[in-house]
Amino acid sequence: MKTGETRKMFYLSALSLAFLFGLGAHAEGVKLPTDVGLPSASIPVILEGLVRWLLYIFGFLAIISFLISGILYLTSAGDEDSQKKAKNQMRWSIIGVIVGLAGLVAITAIDRLLRGGGWF
Repeated sequence: MKTGETRKMFYLSALSLAFLFGLGAHAEGVKLPTDVGLPSASIPVILEGLVRWLLYIFGFLAIISFLISGILYLTSAGDEDSQKKAKNQMRWSIIGVIVGLAGLVAITAIDRLLRGGGWF
């Protein structure tokens, strides 16, 4: 590089650093907006709310599944094949609820253990 180009790069770098430090000093008194729609809670509280929300959806879907399998059983009109399908759907609904509740218990137990609160 030529001496003139090196000098220009040095001045440009110094000017850039001065500008950045000046912006940092100016940003000290700037207040950020608080009403942007983001949650102000901590991450564990947000995750707890998310798990609770998913549990509500899971419970609602389980009730719908129980209702559908009950209606299928009632409308089978003595048909052995339809009754068998309805019973099978009810069985899988119950297994799904058990798996979901086991997952909730496992999450709660792990959370308590990591927080140092014992098993339950």
